[in-house]
Amino acid sequence: MAQLSRKELKKDEVRETLAHGAEAVLSHQQLTLYLLIVVLVGVLSFYGWRAYAARQAAGSGAAFDAAMKIFQAPVGTPPTPGAVTYSDDAKKYAAAELSFSTLASKYPRTRAGQLGRYYEALSLEKLNKNDQARKALQDLANSKDPEVAAMAKLELAGLDDRIGQGDEAAKLYQQLIDKPSVLAPKPVAMLGLANHYRDKDPSRAATIYGQIKSEYPDTPIAEQADQALALLPSKS
Repeated sequence: MAQLSRKELKKDEVRETLAHGAEAVLSHQQLTLYLLIVVLVGVLSFYGWRAYAARQAAGSGAAFDAAMKIFQAPVGTPPTPGAVTYSDDAKKYAAAELSFSTLASKYPRTRAGQLGRYYEALSLEKLNKNDQARKALQDLANSKDPEVAAMAKLELAGLDDRIGQGDEAAKLYQQLIDKPSVLAPKPVAMLGLANHYRDKDPSRAATIYGQIKSEYPDTPIAEQADQALALLPSKS
């Protein structure tokens, strides 16, 4: 085989260098294109999710408003012509329960959907379906949303008191007193606990009513505590 001249070797080195350079540039361009595609997909996904979330919020909000109109509708003669009304409470709350249940099932991850589940439980209570209402409230009491969970616990405590689950009610009230929230504030939980003890332990109830008056003076909740305190049986 003939030996290559120095000039030819030099040309080969140049060609190899150019080839490696072209490969590097092409590889860099491919990587850049790949990164651009990833970024583009991320941006589109982000804005797509925002649009989806906005539609969910708008749809769930409208559904919640419609269900609340049923829940708050008057019974009997409508106050104004054309207003939504029902002939009796049973029909009204049955319609409300269905509306809130549909809302909660369709929009389970929205705040309106969770509130729908809460009002579904309230409607079930109004229909004296206490077992179903209690189950719905217990589920909400485990919600990741602390406000929704606290609100559910407060309602569940009241329901437990009414159906003879007093010990469970007292535990829930105490939990809310120890860890209050915006939708289940401490004085409201204290008032609930005092009302819980009103008949079985008037002395303990009086102590809690007194605490409410002392810690929250000149408030509507203090007035309620004062009125309840006055109605306690006097000590013999």
